[in-house]
Amino acid sequence: MKSGVKVRISKKFTLYIPKAIAEAVGIEEGDFVKMWVEGSRIVLEPVPDPFDLALRGPKFARTTFEEFEGESEEMQDELFG
Repeated sequence: MKSGVKVRISKKFTLYIPKAIAEAVGIEEGDFVKMWVEGSRIVLEPVPDPFDLALRGPKFARTTFEEFEGESEEMQDELFG
């Protein structure tokens, strides 16, 4: 069995994540997590914020404003004629 931190579930089934655990996985107040059941275990996984990921995440391509604008105009022509 893995070691961990023992926490208590409140009357309204609220679970408070200890600060050390939250910091270890990089979650902060207001962040979202996915939760599911695997057998008798409850699993939580941080959900990255798409906006934060776009600003601070790894970049895999470069584009100019002109290229972006051209793509936008093409898509608008396809959608709206």
